[in-house]
This record gives sequence, C-alpha cells and structure tokens, in this order.
Amino acid sequence: MKKIILIFGAVIGLIISANSIIHMNMMSSNPDYKGNDVVGYATMVIMFSLIYFGVRNYRNNYLDGKIGFSKAFKTGALICFVASTIYVVVGLLYYYLFAPDFIDIYADYIIRNSAPDEVEAITAQMADFKEMYKNPLFAVLITYMEVLPIGMIVALFSALIVKKK
Repeated sequence: MKKIILIFGAVIGLIISANSIIHMNMMSSNPDYKGNDVVGYATMVIMFSLIYFGVRNYRNNYLDGKIGFSKAFKTGALICFVASTIYVVVGLLYYYLFAPDFIDIYADYIIRNSAPDEVEAITAQMADFKEMYKNPLFAVLITYMEVLPIGMIVALFSALIVKKK
C-alpha cells in the first residue's frame, strides 16, 4: 500500500505543483492576467482523479480485486495527503525562494478585479491576509486548504466507486 500511496501521491503532487507555479508565473509576469477559478478547481479535480486509479490499482494488484469502502477511502485519503504535502512544500519553497513578492501581486490582482463598492473592504482584507501570510504556519495551513478538501472529496467518490466485496 505504501508504494501505491507514494507513487500516486508524488505524481499528483508534482503535477498540481507544476500547474500552480505556471499560474503564479503567468500572474506575476502579466498584470492583466485573468484567472478563472472554475477552470482552476476543475483542473485540480481532474488531477486528483488519479486517486481513483491509485485505489483501483491497489485493489486489483494487492487485494485480489476486493476492497471495502473504509480501506479504499483510507488509501485515497493518504494519496491525497501525500500529494497535498508535496504541493505545500513545493509551493512554499517556490514562494519564499523565487517569488517573495507574489502575495503583493495576488492582493493587487484581487483588489483590481473587485467590484468598485467593495474595493475598500477587499483592500483591508488583503492587508490582513498579507500580514497573516508572513507567519509560516498560516501559510502552510492556507496552502493545504487550497488543495486538501478537493482531494478528500475525490478520495471519497473514488472509494464509493472502487469498493468491491
């Protein structure tokens, strides 16, 4: 099980990390960059769908084609956790070593694309966010929250689909 978890977790984590770094670079180099949250989250769901293949691989190759829901979900959740941890480590290393001004670029992007009547409130929120992001623990937690919930939902659905008595 460890081998499956590490292989699929690493593949998913590296793909999601690469995707994130590409988007960070696009946003950093192009002030007029227009991100699309729906496409971004859909892309993450597609990438996390590899959890299904990891759990299915484990069931078929190590468990003689039988797996209960709890074992399938545990396997999927562990794959998700490995992938999310890689995403957090790579993302924060990239942020702290290569793009320390990204949080400013991101805050400016959010403020620039907010409704005119919300600019003042969003500006205050972004100032608070930038201050909190200086704390590495907060940065780690926020970065986990970007991907971990999506991966856990995919792990849940994967377990429901793959379970076989």
